[in-house]
Amino acid sequence: MNPRTKRSLTNAALLAFSFVFAFTICEVVTRLLYKNESMLFPRYHTGYQYGPYTIRGIRPNAEYWMTSIDGSWKFVTNNKGFRNTKDFTYAKPANTIRVLSLGDSHTQGYEVRQDFTFSAVLERFLNKHSIKAEVINSGVSGFSTAEELVFLENEGIKYNPDVVVLGFFANDYEDNLKAGLFGLDSQNHLTENKYIHIPGVLVQNVIYRIPGVQWLSENSYFYSLLFNKIWIYFKSKLAQETQAEYAVATGATPSGYPVALTAALIERMQRFCSERGVRLIVVDIPNMSELYHYESSVTPELLEKLKAAQVDYISSQYLLQKFDGVAETHAPHGHHHISELTHTLIGLEIGQRLLVPGRHHD
Repeated sequence: MNPRTKRSLTNAALLAFSFVFAFTICEVVTRLLYKNESMLFPRYHTGYQYGPYTIRGIRPNAEYWMTSIDGSWKFVTNNKGFRNTKDFTYAKPANTIRVLSLGDSHTQGYEVRQDFTFSAVLERFLNKHSIKAEVINSGVSGFSTAEELVFLENEGIKYNPDVVVLGFFANDYEDNLKAGLFGLDSQNHLTENKYIHIPGVLVQNVIYRIPGVQWLSENSYFYSLLFNKIWIYFKSKLAQETQAEYAVATGATPSGYPVALTAALIERMQRFCSERGVRLIVVDIPNMSELYHYESSVTPELLEKLKAAQVDYISSQYLLQKFDGVAETHAPHGHHHISELTHTLIGLEIGQRLLVPGRHHD
């Protein structure tokens, strides 16, 4: 080996060692300083073509872990990226009730074991009551009502569901604006504005081709901190651009345009389901206001519109009132997703409504 090659290899080795050493120090410091706030919630989005739309979804046939101070949770996705351990054909098995769950990370089940999402609880409940059931958990972290509508109309309906459950969370008002897929005209009628919304997908398609990045996303708190800081920056930038475009303030209590748009999306979903003999149930996914306390994600203005449209609605107030200030309705750390207790209560209430025709407790 000639001296020049030897020096080059030595310098490369020193550079690699320095990088690993610096990264290790940053990892240790991150774990010490951000012990309670640190979390490993890797994002595994990819793009899916549904009819004329290209939107995001979870990578198919994946198996990965999420971790925070509250615990670790294994995620398994099927061949369509749903958080189910089995695959589903479009054709529904005979004598089977099929339920399609739509929603974001709460529905998908962040910070919850795979078998304790409300979809999994609902399936067990129905089977226990001698009703052969399949519940498809198509929740996607970050999804808006707009994306859920697109998925339902162009893909979800192909699974021939008897029931569609829409998990609605407080950030959906703003996310519907950011998605930009739909808008309202001067008569408050829904308009289709664009057909592509895949935030973060192109970046993920690149970085996950790099050897070791997936391992870092599930094991390195420092990497996770950096990735999420960058993610939040671009997300907030998009939110600012959206607010400027629509001239609306998306504060703690949305009103006006965001609520009207959300209502129009749900009303279209209701009509779409009703025309096909499918029952739509909207679940108010509660928002954590402080430890052991929650607040409804559905504003009075939206609730009034849902009732006018005769939407079947499950109130978080009805489900959780007796637990307010007493039990963990949400994960205490991490991103404060709804807890297994809340998932269980939602799954049981949906099951009771399917067992008892006309059951309502709004």
